[in-house]
This record gives sequence, structure tokens and C-alpha cells, in this order.
Amino acid sequence: MSQFNFQRHRRLRRSAGIRAMVRENQLTTNDLLYPVFAVEGQGIKTEIRSMPGVYHFSLDTLKVEMQEVVDLGIPSVILFGVPEHKDECSSQAYAEQGIVQQAIRMIKQEFPQLVVITDVCLCQYNPAGHCGIVEGEQILNDASLELIAKTALSHVQAGADIVAPSDMMDGRIAAIRHTLDEHGYTEIPIMSYAVKYSSAYYGPFREAAHSAPSFGDRKTYQMDPANGREALREADSDVEEGADFLMVKPALAYLDIIRQLRDRYELPIVAYNVSGEYAMIKAAAQNGWIDEKSVVMETLLGMKRAGADIIMTYFAKDVARYLQEGN
Repeated sequence: MSQFNFQRHRRLRRSAGIRAMVRENQLTTNDLLYPVFAVEGQGIKTEIRSMPGVYHFSLDTLKVEMQEVVDLGIPSVILFGVPEHKDECSSQAYAEQGIVQQAIRMIKQEFPQLVVITDVCLCQYNPAGHCGIVEGEQILNDASLELIAKTALSHVQAGADIVAPSDMMDGRIAAIRHTLDEHGYTEIPIMSYAVKYSSAYYGPFREAAHSAPSFGDRKTYQMDPANGREALREADSDVEEGADFLMVKPALAYLDIIRQLRDRYELPIVAYNVSGEYAMIKAAAQNGWIDEKSVVMETLLGMKRAGADIIMTYFAKDVARYLQEGN
């Protein structure tokens, strides 16, 4: 018998049943948002080199993928389009027969229960690979807003349930909200990439979306990784302009930002578990250095604990299977 006074915290850890009883955070399939890449053509299911298990899908193979998503109980997907044609006006971003617009219509026809969210940006649709209109080596803010809003409107007209602007142009939420409301889409929510850092974790995504900048970088519109207070200013602006969700991207190195947004706002908070985070875990697991399942679940639980309501992750199907297994 100990002669010291101390707390016996281990009492609540002594069995799996007790640990489950007092567990503070849970991951469920309802927390998951699955990103998918749609491409033009037929019969295409091509694995992305730097993202094992993630693919480019043509519409016919995307249909098969969406059936698997539904069978796994994942409630929502976010679409990224990879067009064959690019031009300075990013015209395929808002074209009626653009790849994203076609994918939306197919999914909503075949799987109406899925919540379809669309990434709204111009970077993969123009040769410069930047998120707005380019003039020389300047990315024009105000001139870009019309095309960004036009893109969002085209997605909603095709059947998107939610639009998610990722461009980081100032005023884009206000521009999209005005355009949607003007066309009678007052009930469509906006999931803002409110806090998006200029991050080295995006490398594999740029390969997947064919969206690497042809010159310079994105530091004039994406945020400096050193800044935290700026994140609150960005989020404040988006809330005032009409955002319905606030996203933090990336997630893993910015859990403190997720926590600050959770404490400050009542809106749902989305954590984007980005491509670089995914690729690092996959690479380490393939080398036998870590247990993939355990690390994935611990990582995503950390995002939940930090305050995320929704986790946008390429691991969504894996996590859904883990949960079906009871882990």
C-alpha cells in the first residue's frame, strides 16, 4: 500500500470496455469527406504515382468508385476536375459540359443520397496553374471573382449540394453568395477553404490535379505558415461574407488553428488531411516503418480532438473499412 496521496487515473484504463465507455472523441463515417479526381475519357482508372491508392477516374469508372463509397457508408464526396483543355480564361472550370459538371450530374442521378461538394478554383483550368486570372506575373484578385463565382454557379446548376472555393482570393465568398442568391440558390451552402496555407504538403496533389504553377508560387494569396492571428482574420471575413463551413488546410501541422477556430465559431469546422500527409503515411507503411491502420486512426482522431467536425481525407475508404471491422 502506497504511503503517498495521488490520483489513480489508470482505473479508467483497466479494460477495453471501460476505455470505450469514457472515450472522449469518436470517429464515424459521418465525419468523412472523400476527395475524388475526375478526368475526361473512358475506361480510365490510373493510380497517382505519389498517392498510392488514389486514382484519376473517367466517368464510367467513377460510377463504380461511387458505388463502393455508398456501400462503405461514406456520406459525402468532393470533386476535383482535371480537364484536357486549358486556357487563360479557365473556361472549362465553368463550362456546362466541363468534367466536374458532368461528374456532378452522373453522381446525383445514380447516387442521389451522396452529398456532392465541388472544389471551386481556376488553377487546374489555366496554363499558368494559378488560382486566379493572370496578367504578366500578377494574379488579379477582383477580376478573378467573376469567374470564380461563375464556376460555383455552374456547379450548383449541375446539381452540386455544396460549393467549396479554394482559391483564397479576397471577397470570393461574398461574390459566390451574391451570385447564387441572385440566381435563386439561397439554400446552397458554401464550404470555404477559409484558412489555406502556402504549404509544402501539397506536392502530391499538384501532380494529381496537374495544377503546379508555371511560374512563381502561391504565396501572394495563400497564407504564411508562420501566422496564426491572420487565420482568424481570414475566417472572420468569410463568416461575414456568408460562409457556412470553415476549412483549415493542411490539418496535421495546423491543429492549433483548428482549435482556435473551434473555440471562436459555431460553424462546422473542416480539416483537410492533405496529399502530403497521406503520402508520408503511405510511404512509411509500405516500408514497414509504421502500422498504417493505427497511425491513420490516431492522426484523424487528433484532428477530431482539435475540434474538426468533418475530416476531408484520402483515407476515407480505409477508415470506413476499419470502422466496419470494429476498430
